[in-house]
Amino acid sequence: MSRADKTAAIAELADKFRSSSATVLTEYRGLSVAQITELRGALRGNATYAVVKNTLTELAAKEAGVTAFDGQLVGPSAIAFVDGDPVEAAKSLRDFAKAHPLLVIKSGLLDGKALTAQEITKLADLESREVLLAKLAGAMNASLTQAVYLFAAPLSQTARVVDALRAKVESEGPADAAPEAEAEVATEETPADAAPAVEATENVATGGDDA
Repeated sequence: MSRADKTAAIAELADKFRSSSATVLTEYRGLSVAQITELRGALRGNATYAVVKNTLTELAAKEAGVTAFDGQLVGPSAIAFVDGDPVEAAKSLRDFAKAHPLLVIKSGLLDGKALTAQEITKLADLESREVLLAKLAGAMNASLTQAVYLFAAPLSQTARVVDALRAKVESEGPADAAPEAEAEVATEETPADAAPAVEATENVATGGDDA
């Protein structure tokens, strides 16, 4: 590899370190080309899996300010550069390593924090971002539905009383309408939690009549 090619490779790796939300260093000794291709397919959409040269990667990591892999770039190395969901990428690596023990997860980096192999396994046990967002949305929707249910009864009750009062005013005039509207309020079956809204409407009707 020429000096120019090495410089370009280092620059490309350094850029990957900077742009990735997470990186996972692995050793793939003994894995076949077909198996590595399979792993790349499992990571697709969340990470790219690149076989790297240790010396160039060390230089690239230093250029990008990454120290998480210091002293660990030995043997056949490959790095998962995560640009999607780190949890899903960790799951894919963990599951593949279970099925193919020759893949060794060595360490990682997540949002600037170094991760051990054990911490990457714990990350894989978490729920994905999509699942967490779905649960959050479900909780918010349930809360909103409950709020609408609580407010719906008194508001609809008030609306019926106001509509009755308006109809009487239009048909009989302000002076005669208020007493009959009040009678309707008194006889209408009103839930206990709706009483304040009805009482407020009665006060408005009485005030308007006195004026």
